[in-house]
Amino acid sequence: MYYDWLADALKQEFEPLKLLKKSERSAVTLVRHRASDKKFILRSFLGNGEVYQRLLSCECANLPIIYEVASKGEENLVLEEYIQGDNMGVMLQDALFTPKETRRVLRQLCCALWVLHSMKAVHRDVKPENIILRGDDAVLIDFDAARFHKEGIESDTHVLGTTGFAAPEQYGFSQSDACSDIYSLGILINVMLTGKHPSQQLVSGRWGRIVTRCTQVTPSKRYKNVLRLLDDL
Repeated sequence: MYYDWLADALKQEFEPLKLLKKSERSAVTLVRHRASDKKFILRSFLGNGEVYQRLLSCECANLPIIYEVASKGEENLVLEEYIQGDNMGVMLQDALFTPKETRRVLRQLCCALWVLHSMKAVHRDVKPENIILRGDDAVLIDFDAARFHKEGIESDTHVLGTTGFAAPEQYGFSQSDACSDIYSLGILINVMLTGKHPSQQLVSGRWGRIVTRCTQVTPSKRYKNVLRLLDDL
């Protein structure tokens, strides 16, 4: 099977450098290709790897390049581009973003999500820790929780996402779709500008109105798609 072949090839051709993240369902490791000395990210996780498979043929400055994907049952291996930059989650521990910076980052995240949503995929875990700022580019990473929206399905098979950023429907009330990512973007905007969840402190003025629309409990009351959100940004 291709999964076993890739696993063997990775062991032979790549050297593990640093374990970046580990949980019961996944591990993210920084690896070095021995022949070229180039660094990559190796992901192993339990779940659905369909979105990574589709991203193999995708080119977008705001998404990482996916080089290899292999699946065996629920086990997945992904070799992807190593994004060198600053993690937004770490940055927010020291300082907030200005409205100008927030607008620039959000416009780029909307571009990344438009690519995903155009292929009927939903990220489902948009949060500061999954955003890398590489120079002037914001790159959205980690598609372990991503899935394709399926017509006629009432709710998601697995409840995944991050508390505080995940939309209400991700907890089993209905199936997540593009509007679920828009909800997370609304939370993200508020956190970038105030450092707090909108339930604790809603950003003032026009930004507050954008956040409020993004985070409506009923998905149909949010922005219809990220292009509508882009217009308001």
